[in-house]
Amino acid sequence: MPPKARQIKVDQRSAMAEMQALETRSDEELEREQKYRSAALTILGARAAERYDAKASRDYFQRAIAAARPQERMQIRRMADASLALAERRPDDLKQAVQRLGQEAPSSRQLFLLRVTGLLAPPPGSSILLRVRGYLIVLLFIAALIAIGWGFTKLIALPFGGVGNVTAVWVGVLVVIGALGVLALVGRRRQARARAARGAPRG
Repeated sequence: MPPKARQIKVDQRSAMAEMQALETRSDEELEREQKYRSAALTILGARAAERYDAKASRDYFQRAIAAARPQERMQIRRMADASLALAERRPDDLKQAVQRLGQEAPSSRQLFLLRVTGLLAPPPGSSILLRVRGYLIVLLFIAALIAIGWGFTKLIALPFGGVGNVTAVWVGVLVVIGALGVLALVGRRRQARARAARGAPRG
């Protein structure tokens, strides 16, 4: 192998290894990073995409590409495509972008949840019709949850003589809030475990 090609391969491998090490740092530390500037900005762009902040994610990736060496830019562009597809709730584009990175595509469940998220909370800049549709879906979803809570409360109360509709509605709302709180807690713990797994050193 020619020396130049060998050097490029070593540089690319070193950049990826450094990116894994940088993933454990906070956003503030990554902003201050100078030696591995492109890797730090790439991580910040991916984190912004996880928050569905497409504008910030695009800005970070543009800065990362500008700071990167020529042999690194294609990989960063591919990572940007995947991250922006996530931030903008484009499941089909996300699947293709992840596959171009050579990684396993998101599961059907994950893509479905992203599609639902896109319906409930359209990306910034979407048309007024899409935003109104999102609000209506949210209202219908809340109404459905209250109805389920009401029915559950009425059913549980039957052996005890039953309860009035107003009481059943209020108790049902409390049941729904409790269930959503538990789901949110479980979701956050899973995300924390996933972040810890990504940040753990690899052998």
